[in-house]
Amino acid sequence: MFRTIACALAIAVATPAAADVTLADHGFVTSNSAEVSASPAEVWAALVEPARYWSGDHSWSGDAANFSLDPVGGGCFCENWGEGNSVEHMRVVMVRPNAMLRLSGALGPLQSEGLAGALTWQLDATDTGTRITQTMSVGGHMQFDRETFAPIVDSVVREQFDRLVALFPASE
Repeated sequence: MFRTIACALAIAVATPAAADVTLADHGFVTSNSAEVSASPAEVWAALVEPARYWSGDHSWSGDAANFSLDPVGGGCFCENWGEGNSVEHMRVVMVRPNAMLRLSGALGPLQSEGLAGALTWQLDATDTGTRITQTMSVGGHMQFDRETFAPIVDSVVREQFDRLVALFPASE
């Protein structure tokens, strides 16, 4: 995962962020949104199975099949792989089935920083399907330059967003 972040840093420095990234004094917020031709229940069923869309490139084990998510308050978005290796990526803090999932924690190398993060997935029914909105808010003490690192974090969570969205036909 650290190698992936280093590569993303090199790309982010050369390429402007494509998503909505807002900087604040002590953190940043990223937001991504798309509409798909699937019901909120269909999107929810995929959302709570991160192994279906989360990239193994953004894992500690290298294999997305090792991800699990317990969609209840206090549940774990975890990764477990052989010989007792495991990591809690984030903790479930709010669940509204078919409507909203909020996770709290710091992903990957952000875990070693004095940071708090909230990843919210909002599902809103539309006339033709579901609008999926993903928001990642990160704040706290950072040893890195947030102007450089915010687009990197966005690229990681946006990739997972894009992979979830790709499971469903685009809304017309």
